[in-house]
Amino acid sequence: MLQEELDLLMEETKEGMSLALEHLQKELTHVKAGKATPAMVDGLKVSYYGTPTLLNQVSNVTTSDAKTLVIQPWEKTMLSVIEKAIFEANLGVTPMNDGEVIRLVIPPLTEERRRDLVKRVKSFGEEAKVGLRSVRHKSMDAIKKAVKDGYPEDAGKRLEGNVQQMVDDFSKKIDLMTEAKEKEIMTV
Repeated sequence: MLQEELDLLMEETKEGMSLALEHLQKELTHVKAGKATPAMVDGLKVSYYGTPTLLNQVSNVTTSDAKTLVIQPWEKTMLSVIEKAIFEANLGVTPMNDGEVIRLVIPPLTEERRRDLVKRVKSFGEEAKVGLRSVRHKSMDAIKKAVKDGYPEDAGKRLEGNVQQMVDDFSKKIDLMTEAKEKEIMTV
């Protein structure tokens, strides 16, 4: 019975660490590296007849080139509502409304802005590592409790080693993801 619980614990540990990685990936897609991507406006809500609705549910969001995001609402009446939502979201770009579509032209990043974005990416990476350590801490406590309750000590040490190996592996993945994003940001 105890072994089954610990096997389940190891699955939950891996799942918790995977969630930290997924969260980091989502956060990194929202960091603009001077390129236009539809992910920049993911999660942006507009008032659709009084109901907060995701932008991608009332319009098509595409890129016309590396620097321009095009938002084409399905109803022309939504143009001003979408424009207002973009201003309120403080995306750092000014929407251009031509009566048909809204264009967001992403300005080139200054050196200072690039450094700020790299700092932000590093902080996201650090938050993800804190998440890993939190998952590790819970797992280690559960393993120690199981050893106290009669689980063999050498097997407990082996499980602790497995948890630490998972933390190390996921930490490397986090480092690779943040380094890749930093390189993308600093590439002019």
